[in-house]
Amino acid sequence: MEIGFSTMNTPLDPSPTELALQLEERGFDSLWTGEHSHIPISRKTPWPAAADGQIPEAYKMISDPYVSLMAAGAVTKKLKLCTGIALLNQRDIFSQAKTISTLDRLSDGRVIIGTSVGWNQEEFENIVRHPWKKRYTLLRETVAAMRNLWRDEESEYHGELIDFDPVWSGAKPCSPSGPPVVLGVAGPLGMQHTLEWADGWFPVDLILGDDPEAKVREFRQQLAALGRDPDKVSITVQCMSTPDLDQLKIYRDSGVERIVVGVAMDLWGKHERILPLLEEFAEYIPQLK
Repeated sequence: MEIGFSTMNTPLDPSPTELALQLEERGFDSLWTGEHSHIPISRKTPWPAAADGQIPEAYKMISDPYVSLMAAGAVTKKLKLCTGIALLNQRDIFSQAKTISTLDRLSDGRVIIGTSVGWNQEEFENIVRHPWKKRYTLLRETVAAMRNLWRDEESEYHGELIDFDPVWSGAKPCSPSGPPVVLGVAGPLGMQHTLEWADGWFPVDLILGDDPEAKVREFRQQLAALGRDPDKVSITVQCMSTPDLDQLKIYRDSGVERIVVGVAMDLWGKHERILPLLEEFAEYIPQLK
């Protein structure tokens, strides 16, 4: 099992270049960073991770993920460059496909795109002219259309919400299928989309609960029932609290391929706590192979 590291990617965090160098030196396999283009001041949509719905200050300062990951990629050779999560359904599709394929080419194919539909309705509606209730359909079509743009010399897509006639769009990513797209979801609708078209499942640890082996087994059974090869659909778990070695071994033995640490809220903006955490988990990496 591999270990990745997630950052809120604000000015209070280690810079992407500093963090990437530290991660690669210690044997971490990936760097993950999320995305919010803006946060509406309106609080009609509460932050789902807090009982009072109040949003942490870090959310107001998140930097652009792709620019940050390119900086990380420029100083490393093996570290995977990952979004966790990108709001793919909130960007212009052509510009976004080109940004991702350029990052992938310049990093020699090290990109993984973690995505979901987002939780903030006002943020979505400030950008998107499709209904909020169609956000899963929009995400599915966005990914499908980008895969066409990445793969085909003359690309087109005709869906319910996204529709365009043949275009030229380069440069292409390193793989004709484009970077893997892993879906961070929990509910029935999101899980159905993951099972049908995602390259991987990217749940938070709370979703797997006290019996991750049963959750992984159920997920793989559902894939097989749909005619998909479970061995070709990855499982990456994002830990919202900091796990110990015993918990990491449970995930490994359950069939999880990668754990992403570093996103625990008590670490946000605590620059001085990052290096000790990296040192701690670097000692675990050889024990999880």
